[in-house]
Amino acid sequence: MTQVHHQAQLPFARERVFAYVNDYRSVPDWMFGLNKFDPLTEQTSGVGSTFDASMKLGPKTLHTKIKCTEWVENEQITLESIDGFSVSMSWSFADADAGTELSVVFDYQLPGGLAGRALGAVIEPAISGVIKHTEAELLKGVTGSDAA
Repeated sequence: MTQVHHQAQLPFARERVFAYVNDYRSVPDWMFGLNKFDPLTEQTSGVGSTFDASMKLGPKTLHTKIKCTEWVENEQITLESIDGFSVSMSWSFADADAGTELSVVFDYQLPGGLAGRALGAVIEPAISGVIKHTEAELLKGVTGSDAA
């Protein structure tokens, strides 16, 4: 599995940042390449909530079903794939002097063989750009959100 870590400082209260990230309707607005993030359960937040997601990276669209496996209000959200592209994302929120310290751990596993190597050639060089784009869009979204 490949693991990517990122930390960012956002100049907003932790509760506001958490509320924005936790709202499934906002996820396609800030997560790079994500063009589908639809709930599969009535529950759309917290442990057990499940989503159908699609992400376009270069010429390839990756599909996965993900489930929230850890959720602590204003502190932690962890999503793990249960079908499709193997991925897990963990978002941690902490108070910082100037707002919120956001820590993200993104794990993914590419398929083996020729298909995995081809997909890796698309994904791996783009990761730092994806992270920078996602951070900028997240900042823009939280700035414009009415989350309290």
